[in-house]
Amino acid sequence: MSGTIFRHDDGLWPNTVALLYAVVGYGTGLTLIVSHLWWLNIMGIMLLAHALVIAAYLLHEFAHGTVFKSNRANQRGGEVMSWLTGVAYASFVDLRRKHMRHHIDRADVVTFDYKAFLRSRPAWVRHVVTALEWGYVPAIEFLMRGYVMLLPFIKPERRAGRGRILLVLTLRIAFFALLGWVAPKALLLYFAAYAIFVTVLRFADAYQHTYDAFAVLVSGEIPKDKVRDRDYEQHNTYSNLVSVAHPWLNLLLLNFSYHNAHHEKPSAPWYRLPALDRALFGDDDRQVLPMRDLLKGFHRDRVQRVLSEDYGVVTAGAHKAEGFYGAVGVSFLTAV
Repeated sequence: MSGTIFRHDDGLWPNTVALLYAVVGYGTGLTLIVSHLWWLNIMGIMLLAHALVIAAYLLHEFAHGTVFKSNRANQRGGEVMSWLTGVAYASFVDLRRKHMRHHIDRADVVTFDYKAFLRSRPAWVRHVVTALEWGYVPAIEFLMRGYVMLLPFIKPERRAGRGRILLVLTLRIAFFALLGWVAPKALLLYFAAYAIFVTVLRFADAYQHTYDAFAVLVSGEIPKDKVRDRDYEQHNTYSNLVSVAHPWLNLLLLNFSYHNAHHEKPSAPWYRLPALDRALFGDDDRQVLPMRDLLKGFHRDRVQRVLSEDYGVVTAGAHKAEGFYGAVGVSFLTAV
């Protein structure tokens, strides 16, 4: 079965378990947040948030075609995960195309420059956004998702996507209406779980690159102002491991934190990344940034990074990430 369905012969069990966890965890989390018992509600929030995290990283795997042997099956799997994670307003094809530019151009390429947008708005808009970010509400991520929804209505060349937006919006509203009818408090609990999910992903995304960021049109090219080769890629990519001492904890993010290994071999499936990382880098930890060392900066720079001109710098030594502000708005879940 593995040889006929999955891309790799050893992919049957890890991918099956991950897929079941995402889908069953999502359904179980929904069940728990409608319960009248508060402790089950808390369990439901955490399970729902983590199921969404795994679903998002599975979407990333589908984008790289590492799960199923058939490209069509990977696309279908990616579409399912995009519906589960609430980003189906853009097609999986568009999500994949945008993410592939990140790998091919070795840059963070976006079509919506939220920084320029905020600078062009009245001051109170910037103050609201930064106040929300100060309060740990991922406002920029929601702004990017909102732009995805508006794009077909403000760009004539994207008008073909209007039907999809309206269909997804209608079904999502119906879903939340049903959820609220079953248990009104579940709407608030779902938003809490979703906000945790987005925050986890943005924490991981923030510290994986010191790439240059460019706002260009969908088919636009980035400036050829420097050599962006494989050496540049590895020196500007970081493995922000959940745990160095206990590698199994990186499964909490489906090994996405082994980011240097992923960029060296994007076709490697998620369950092979720890071994690939050891084979490639051994004990060389120059590009390793343990997440425990990033928590302080994530808190301290949560407002500064929103409008910062760059991501900061990584130096050397025990405090090498001290000046690394991190990226915002570079999620692979947004097609812009």
